[in-house]
Amino acid sequence: MQGSEMLQELSIVVIAAAAAASGSLQPPAGASAIPSAFRAMLISFFEWFGAMGIFCKRVARAAFTPPFEFREILHHMDSIGAKSLPLVALAGAATGVVMSLQTRDSLTRFGAKGVLPAVIVFSLIKETGPIITGLIVSGRVGAGIGAELGSMKVTEQIDAMEASAVDPYNYLAATRVIACLCMLPLLALAADFSGILMGWVATSLAQPVSLRLFIHNGFQHMDFKDFLLPTFRTAVFGLIIGLIGCFQGMSTRGGTEGVGRSATSAGVLSMCCWCASF
Repeated sequence: MQGSEMLQELSIVVIAAAAAASGSLQPPAGASAIPSAFRAMLISFFEWFGAMGIFCKRVARAAFTPPFEFREILHHMDSIGAKSLPLVALAGAATGVVMSLQTRDSLTRFGAKGVLPAVIVFSLIKETGPIITGLIVSGRVGAGIGAELGSMKVTEQIDAMEASAVDPYNYLAATRVIACLCMLPLLALAADFSGILMGWVATSLAQPVSLRLFIHNGFQHMDFKDFLLPTFRTAVFGLIIGLIGCFQGMSTRGGTEGVGRSATSAGVLSMCCWCASF
């Protein structure tokens, strides 16, 4: 009984957080309005998912309908991938250094110092690299897409595109979603590479070891499937980040204040949905 009550309270907290993060919740004031506030949270929660489903359907249909905006896709690939590369590589390098320094002492106590390269490689490729990449890109790209499309929405640029017979779901949303979908696996590879390289540097500073031996010991027991699945799973993260960022941006209301809410909610919601899918 106690477990079911805790689960019910946790569900209420999750629903309230999602509804508040979407920026569409305005609960009534006063302590006596708690039931109506909860109903408003619940309604906003399901309304957001319904609108998100309709938006995903429109984007999917626009992505496979001519004309195909290849130039815009390449432009957003550069904006999302190349400009996020230094930050993702730096985060991966810092993760590799910290993992090497913290894991070395623990493995030395148990006489397993020789498996340190394998621990670093397996941790970065299977879990840590995709996690770091998703967090960095959801914070930078998700909020950026929300702010960019939100400013276009409040200044009626999207309405002007529709009046000019240009499909905004094709030109604005689908191009960004495809760019995120393609760039996330490449950014994850960059995070893995920089993390493994700096992990070797940190290990060599404590005890000199050649890069060739480090790579051999690290990848000795790894299969190709151990590398393939986590890397391409980041494509799902890119799909989530692109869809939520575009949806929040194109749903903006309320002028410049609404642009700020859209940027914040795009980053927060993409990160929450990414963690839930992980």
